[in-house]
Amino acid sequence: MNKHKRFEIFNRFREHNKKPATELKYLSNFELLISVILSAQATDVSVNKATARLYPAANTAEEILALGEASLKSYIKTIGLYNSKAKNIIKTCRILIEQHNSQVPENRVALEALPGVGRKTANVILNTAFGHPTIAVDTHIFRVSNRTGIAPGKDVIAVEKKLLRVVDDEFKLDAHHWLILHGRYTCIARKPRCGSCIIEDLCEYKQKTMS
Repeated sequence: MNKHKRFEIFNRFREHNKKPATELKYLSNFELLISVILSAQATDVSVNKATARLYPAANTAEEILALGEASLKSYIKTIGLYNSKAKNIIKTCRILIEQHNSQVPENRVALEALPGVGRKTANVILNTAFGHPTIAVDTHIFRVSNRTGIAPGKDVIAVEKKLLRVVDDEFKLDAHHWLILHGRYTCIARKPRCGSCIIEDLCEYKQKTMS
């Protein structure tokens, strides 16, 4: 795919959705961090349902630590992998209190040192909370990047590096959100909705559908 086609793809995404945002519901950087940790292998809808109960009861590192692991599990038990997530969140809260003055750090190394936070989560936090031009690659973005030809790669790291290299700077801040929403609602896994896709004529997928 050439750079002119890529530019037009992201230009259309921008025209269609000028201010894309995560579908996770949060009111602080800390709430965003916890929600992103919970969202691993879970839907944003399921996370929002759980945090709608959790955050009114505890929405700071101190408050969640005071809840304790057992009580935290009672709030998030509807989410997949809730046992390990509860353990990681409690550990993360303790580290935030002891090492970061209870604040979410604006630093990749510090973020990735938090239990339950990997490269993808760190990228989401840096982008969404702090406005860094990072691109977090999840299953949706990996699929869209490969299927369309925007940034093919054999694994998520390869796709991330390719996207950072080929996406114009003016689109980088919002590229993650545009791609994830496109993958979630249009370029879906089983049968992409090519007939209702705003970039169908630019996409290089060879097996387009009519839906």
